[in-house]
Amino acid sequence: MSAPVRRLLAGRTIAALATALIPTTLTLAVVRATGSAGDLGLVLACEMIPLLLLLPVAGVVADRFPPQRVVLAADLVRGAAQLGVAAELLAGVVRIPDIAALSAITGAGLALGTPAVRTLVAAVVAEPERLRVNARIGVAGGIAQVAAPATAGALVLALGPGWSSLLTGGLFAVSALTLGGLRPARAVRRGPRGSFLADLREGWAETRRHPWFLASVLGHGVWHLAAGFLLTLGPLIAVRHLGGEASWVLITQLGTVGLLVGVYAAPRLPVRRPLAVVAAGAAAYALPMAAFGAAMPLAVVAGAYCAAMFGLGVLTPLWETSLQQRIPEEALGRVGAFDGLISFAARPLGLAVAAPVAAVTGTAAPLLAGAVLVAAANLAVLALPDVRRSPARASAGQAAADLTSP
Repeated sequence: MSAPVRRLLAGRTIAALATALIPTTLTLAVVRATGSAGDLGLVLACEMIPLLLLLPVAGVVADRFPPQRVVLAADLVRGAAQLGVAAELLAGVVRIPDIAALSAITGAGLALGTPAVRTLVAAVVAEPERLRVNARIGVAGGIAQVAAPATAGALVLALGPGWSSLLTGGLFAVSALTLGGLRPARAVRRGPRGSFLADLREGWAETRRHPWFLASVLGHGVWHLAAGFLLTLGPLIAVRHLGGEASWVLITQLGTVGLLVGVYAAPRLPVRRPLAVVAAGAAAYALPMAAFGAAMPLAVVAGAYCAAMFGLGVLTPLWETSLQQRIPEEALGRVGAFDGLISFAARPLGLAVAAPVAAVTGTAAPLLAGAVLVAAANLAVLALPDVRRSPARASAGQAAADLTSP
């Protein structure tokens, strides 16, 4: 493994940990300061709204400028915002409008960097190694999701939330210097630059040229929406009917194991049709939804959730590698931004509406309906010829289409 690839992996690992520290730190800080659910919702929403609004803009930026510079700027913005949060918390004066504004800046930084990261991987890593590198990035992200809540919780309990935010800001600074200092072996291919709106329209036109991408992203959106339902209603069912809080902890721990095993296994499996495996991996999320909805025993529910997270683990590096292989490099940021937009928007929607829907229908109906929708939306993608083709055949077909297009 070359030095730039090692540096890329180190930077992405540090950034993943810093990103995962934020929700727990902010939640505990706001709960300590005011104890208001409304204040907590405001702070979390202020991070999400700029993220959703700015992702298409960030896609254009990612395709216009060197990705390492975009990631450098994004991580510096997030680091500065988190250091601002730390300063306020350490001073002992918690003003919710200030925390909300700094959360919005953090969301803007996340939006700026998200499309550029995929382009940076494509620029630094040679194509034969991308799947393995994407898998290692996925493992780092999975470990960060597990380690960050415990780390943030321990810091908050021992020293206070300000120290957790201070650590987060410092990690973003290290990530910025690590990734921003990368020197890709080759320059990213770029098309002719037009106006901002023209580039945005061209990005959408490029997105529409790939039916497999649109169909897959819509399927992933349904999966994220359903995940919002499961993560809201699952704990309630586990506590009430499956043995209490310990049962939900067991389910989530097995899910984490499944996720990490799946990410580790992805580059080692003999996958000839990655997009078909991606579709099956997303559809596997129907298993725990059906198990929860049908009031199955704890062992069945836990096994179903572990299998679903294994599918997600396999899905993630295969999907990233497929995009880097099949989408033209000069449009990868803009096309990938639409992927992030659907994913980031759908899960909060599911989290928001799950409880009101369950209050009317009960918990079983939305979970069972969600299971059907997740399976149908993702398995329907298999009907597309490009999904069933191997990457080499798909690339050849795309090249032929490019030559014959006006």
